[in-house]
This record gives sequence, C-alpha cells and structure tokens, in this order.
Amino acid sequence: SRESLNFYRSIGDELAVNGERPDIGLVEGGYLYLASDAGAPLMRELHALQRSQGADVALLDVPALQRRFPWLSTDGIALGSLGLSGEGWFDGWSVLQAFRRKAIACGARFVQADVASLEAQAVHCRDGRRFDAAAIVLAAGAWSAALLEPLGIDLPVRARKRDVFVFETPAALPGFPLLIDPSGVWCRPEGRSFICGAPPRGDDVDDAPLDHIDHALFDERIWPALAARVPAFEALRVTGAWAGYYEMNLFDHNGLVGPLPRWPTLHLACGFSGHGMQQAPAVGRALATRLATGEWPAAQIEALSPARLWRREPLVERNVI
Repeated sequence: SRESLNFYRSIGDELAVNGERPDIGLVEGGYLYLASDAGAPLMRELHALQRSQGADVALLDVPALQRRFPWLSTDGIALGSLGLSGEGWFDGWSVLQAFRRKAIACGARFVQADVASLEAQAVHCRDGRRFDAAAIVLAAGAWSAALLEPLGIDLPVRARKRDVFVFETPAALPGFPLLIDPSGVWCRPEGRSFICGAPPRGDDVDDAPLDHIDHALFDERIWPALAARVPAFEALRVTGAWAGYYEMNLFDHNGLVGPLPRWPTLHLACGFSGHGMQQAPAVGRALATRLATGEWPAAQIEALSPARLWRREPLVERNVI
C-alpha cells in the first residue's frame, strides 16, 4: 500500500500521455478509527505494529480527540487511531482511465469480449475468438472464481454487494477524515458532500443484485450511528446512492497475487476484499516484474501467493473496513 501511495502521489508523471497529466483528486485526509473500551487493547496492539513498520499514525485519547475534532461526540469512545499522512482517498474512475490511456499509448490492445473458458496458455471467447499467450493474468474481480471453475479450481472469491450513500449537511466540519465508528459505519467527505456505508444487514450473500439499494440500512443503522457520533449529521439530507461489488476473498480477506499451484502460467490478481485500488499499482508492477524476470521485486508480495489456499495458511489482518 505504501508503494502504491508513492505511485498515486506522482501519477501525473507516471501516466502522462502527450504531455497530459492525469488528476485523480488525491486527498490525504487520514483515516480515523474509533475504539470503545473493548476495542482499545487491539487498537494499541495494532498501533505498535504499524509504527514498527514506519506508518505515520497517532493514538488519540478522548481529550485529544475532542481538541482535534470539536464536532465529534466521544460518547462510548476510549481511543482513536489517526493517520497523520499517507492515508486518504481519490477518484477511482480517473485512475482507471489514466491506466487505460497510458497502456494504449504504450501499445496495449484492449478487446471487449466475454470469456468462455481458459487454458494454461489460451483464452477462449464466446464469440469464437482465441487468444494464445505465454502467461495469463486473471484479474476479473468478483467474477474470477467462475472462470476457474471449468479447470476444477474452487477459488474462494465471491461478489459481495455494498451500498454507498451520498448526503449533504449545512454544517461546517473542518478537517473531516475518513471516519470509522466502532459500529462499523464509515463516512468521509466527497467534494462538498459526504459518502458513507456500513456492513450489510443480515447474511452477506453472494451476487446480490445491484439494482436494489438497501435504504433501510441507511435509515436503521447508518444514520443513527452518524448522528450519534457527529451531532451535525442529525440534519443531513441524502442526495444519492449506489451499489457495487467487493471481490471478497472468503479465505482471509486479502488479495491473491501470483501463479496458481499446478498452473504456473495462470496468474491471479484478485480477491482484494475492498483494498484493490489501494494496492493496485504495487501489485501490477510486481506481477509485471515476475512475468518479465521470473522473480518478485520484493519478498513481501509472496505473502499474497495463492499457494496459501492449498497450504491452509490464512493471512489475517484485523481491524479493517
């Protein structure tokens, strides 16, 4: 993630085409995780780990939270963890288009087609076309597992629906970060508005249809939590909503990157469970290096190898959204 951040900071130079520099609207506004008394010990443990790895994060007790964020209610809060730098958000669509334009400028060919099946060194499309390749990268997000089923591979990556709501408030809330409440509700600025979300109500089912927005989730869970945490949000007004899929890795909620055991020419880049854009530049560069040289550029990326599925060795990360 830190390597990807450096890429995003310099994306104007990295992905410029004919002098046109992409602007992805990067805002390093920080993440503010809040913990109750029950969650404070884990937050302290993770803070020590993050600091040991060079993360610029700070623990804030209740008085410090109140001084820094006067609009925040600290009822039921014991501790906060704030990213002082290197955390934030950007426009994902602009990132996608910047990568696409640069790839085309470098000679890449984009083909629009439905994939029917895969072989070790070939892709078959439903329209009859076949594309041969020395190596194949499967980066089909939530639909990656379906493409591997004919090969007898049960990839634990599923489409899990998430609803996002857009709202406005007349209040001025300076320095608002990406806020994560102990309830699981999250919220951040988006221009002059805010966006928010929460884990789904009830069972988290596969392939839930995207044409239905769960407005009851907002009314019954998100708004009460937001209003309790930020009293100014009692007067908010919802202006929009959308739904999309997380490519959820049910095994350990971390990405799967690298060749499949017994299928060395098939490489995965999927299952990022909501952190795909955060890790995409580093993963793409690592995979490109691996395909070109046969070696990974850094040992850490090997921890994401799909081989851990067969070894039954989950790579678990705690306290994430």
